[in-house]
Amino acid sequence: MAVVFPHTIPEIESWPIFKLSQRREAFIQSIIQGVTEEFSSKSASEIEEILSKTIFLEIKRCKENPWKVDPRNEVKYWKSLRKELEENLRAENSEELNITLLQRITNRYSEEIVGNFKVRTFRLARKALTGIFRRLLNSASGKNHRRLWGSQYQLYERLLVKGPIDKVRTLSENGTVIIVPTHFSNLDSILIGYAIDGIMGLPAFHYGAGLNLYDLELVAYFINRLGAYKVDRRKKNPIYLTTLKTMSLNSIKDGVNTLFFPGGTRSRSGALEKTLKMGLLGTVIEAQRKRLEDGEKKKIFVVPLILSYHFVLESKFMIEQHLKVIGQEQYLGSKDAAKSYKSYIKFLWDLFAQGSEIYMTLGEPMDVVGNHVDEHGESFDRKDRSVEIDEYFKLDGKLDKNPQREYVYTKILAEKIVESFHKDNTVLSSHVVAFTLFRMILEKFPDESIFNVLAHDASKLTFDYDVFKERIVLTQIALERMAEKSQLKITEVLRGDPDHLITTGISNMGVYHSNNPVFINDRNQIETEDLKLLYYYHNRLDQYELEKRVDRILDKEKVEKE
Repeated sequence: MAVVFPHTIPEIESWPIFKLSQRREAFIQSIIQGVTEEFSSKSASEIEEILSKTIFLEIKRCKENPWKVDPRNEVKYWKSLRKELEENLRAENSEELNITLLQRITNRYSEEIVGNFKVRTFRLARKALTGIFRRLLNSASGKNHRRLWGSQYQLYERLLVKGPIDKVRTLSENGTVIIVPTHFSNLDSILIGYAIDGIMGLPAFHYGAGLNLYDLELVAYFINRLGAYKVDRRKKNPIYLTTLKTMSLNSIKDGVNTLFFPGGTRSRSGALEKTLKMGLLGTVIEAQRKRLEDGEKKKIFVVPLILSYHFVLESKFMIEQHLKVIGQEQYLGSKDAAKSYKSYIKFLWDLFAQGSEIYMTLGEPMDVVGNHVDEHGESFDRKDRSVEIDEYFKLDGKLDKNPQREYVYTKILAEKIVESFHKDNTVLSSHVVAFTLFRMILEKFPDESIFNVLAHDASKLTFDYDVFKERIVLTQIALERMAEKSQLKITEVLRGDPDHLITTGISNMGVYHSNNPVFINDRNQIETEDLKLLYYYHNRLDQYELEKRVDRILDKEKVEKE
């Protein structure tokens, strides 16, 4: 039975994200100060080089990759700064003028990045999302538009939040919580935000939203007023990246619960993240150290969150992007499905009509160096010994800043998060069906590259149902054994009848896509209409060496028969 938790802080005006928004201007000034301090150790020539590189890259971005959401006359603005920089170099006080220029650029970036949190808009969004989800759910579940205003079904029956919710709620009252999810769709932030508020009963989190989402005006209106900060992944210059990291650092240090995707962007391949971005993750470590330096004892807790969809809104676009990157091929890119309201509605309609679930599985909370924590926030190392977090930031008994040491801590934390992504991953029937079929196809072409395999005629790659079923059973056995060892999580469907597993997996995957990744043809054979989509869904389980586990089961069975 799904549980909806009461809010830990019922008054929105008492939420940390609201308090941050109330002092937005002061917060921006703290970012400018932090960026200035970050660059203060650099020489005048280094500052000049950083400014020159930033301006050059910005002019190039504006010309080569403009977006509708960009400010007007942006090229003109950056060209004027280039001219100003040239004039600064001829001035006697050029160093001082360049610092002022650095601060102005930082202010421009900060004004773009830092959002707002409006209580009225939040209440409107909460009411609107709940109403839209409920009406879509009831209508789609009955496949009857006339039931659009029904209230029989609730979203939490399909949006299943699992894991140590009570523990996370308790920790949020005694410290700051950082949720780090896997990332597959632009819908992730919306669904996670709904779950945090409507199911887990936690205050709204500070979270990043790609600037590209602001092309949709209605989405932009709400996101900009719901505590989101904007992230423009086109901007790779040192001032922008430092501004973004300083914003994250100051927000976390000030006690604002935060959510960011440590993989940096949506998974193009469909696989769980294996490597994480160190930038924002490093700010978690630094924020904890700065808190200790300020005499603040409240700890920062990191909570992995693993999303499991039966089908993904942008999967076709994502896998083509992935293949283009790894193969250096000029694939004809499909349109990103997450660029229109219609695609969002179709996705949710198909999800609800099929009776599919989305799993959000919380991993075990940890401190900023990856130690396990109990419900009171006490840290325990891998030998289960109680440890104090401040000891990790001391040298000769005194707190000190050590960037190299903190980088090592960041890598350790990243490894612990990735470990949680894999062992707390909830495997769905669609994942198993896709993985099994694609592996059987790969076995037909053992010496061919993945690109050659994907180029084959899908209609000729068929398998008798009974042969496929036998392989599914072996995969079920392997997954159950892994689940017993806490190497991953499986749903009850995976423990049951293989025919039901196959039927459920196929129907859930096929309900959304025009070309079925897996289907049963009229000759009772398993087939695919889209090898690339099948490959995408297969990749969810690709990192578990399942084929080797299945082979070991087969080898054992052969020995037993002999």
